[in-house]
Amino acid sequence: MHQTRKGQQWYFGMKLHIGVDSQSGLAHSSVVTAANVHDKHSLPDLLHGNEQRVYGDSAYASQKDLIQGKAPNAKDFTNQRTRRAGGIVNEVERGKNRNKSRIRARVEHVFGVVKRLWGFGKVRYRGLQKNATRAFTALALANIYLSRQRLMAQVRP
Repeated sequence: MHQTRKGQQWYFGMKLHIGVDSQSGLAHSSVVTAANVHDKHSLPDLLHGNEQRVYGDSAYASQKDLIQGKAPNAKDFTNQRTRRAGGIVNEVERGKNRNKSRIRARVEHVFGVVKRLWGFGKVRYRGLQKNATRAFTALALANIYLSRQRLMAQVRP
């Protein structure tokens, strides 16, 4: 694990990147990296190749070729960076990003379960491998928790 700076604040630890199905809201892939690794480097491990659409934040905006190579049938719906032309924000791009972010919010539900219910707000161990194992276990439990209604519906007569 490494440290990185965001603004004037220093952070030590790791990042958890997850791939979530937008229909079911369940995590299908996850990658753990050190805090100083850029988000775009984990993208190839998050794509499984059968995606129809890929949503992501603006960190993945420059990764169109990678998305097309890894998931050839997928359409790229990553948020684009809004440029300021003469101090004015492009409202059309901002509106498109807002619509994309409504679908991307499903990822945040998974993080909410992992952080709040399973206590993964802070890392517990001193090493990337131990914390990664704990994170993957928490994601598996989060998938079970998020699909509990569908699982219980199959059991009831």
